[in-house]
Amino acid sequence: MVAFLNDEPAPVMTFPAGERCLSVRDFSLAYGDKPALKALTLEVPRHRVTAFIGPSGCGKSTLLRSFNRLHDLNESAVHKGRIELEGRDIFARDLNVSELRRRVGMVFQSPNPFPMSIYENVAFGLRLERRLPKRKRDDIIEWALRAAALWDEVKD
Repeated sequence: MVAFLNDEPAPVMTFPAGERCLSVRDFSLAYGDKPALKALTLEVPRHRVTAFIGPSGCGKSTLLRSFNRLHDLNESAVHKGRIELEGRDIFARDLNVSELRRRVGMVFQSPNPFPMSIYENVAFGLRLERRLPKRKRDDIIEWALRAAALWDEVKD
């Protein structure tokens, strides 16, 4: 399936509930008064490749970031509409955002760390997945930073 993000409405393919993993319904997002996404509707089928194609600045990355609620970190961002993962509203008040972000992985074109220390950024995934003694966690973080050739630069 291909979704085109521009000002022209694209046909929306629909799938039975068991065959779709993500549904977007009339979703809009703005930064203050500046609209970024306007009334998008699409369904993402389970176990299929989905591509978002469009010119630079049309909202592809903004939509992907919306799936992870990464806009929660921007106070000026406001949204309308609905995004459902496996039939559950990702903006529900009782939704565990950390669990959502664990299930909806993101790979960025350029580094996009959370607004916290390097140590905390690397430890974030470890804390989501399992409880480890601090010494074991420190060893894993050092290993990861060495593997990325960053340890000598950031160890202090």
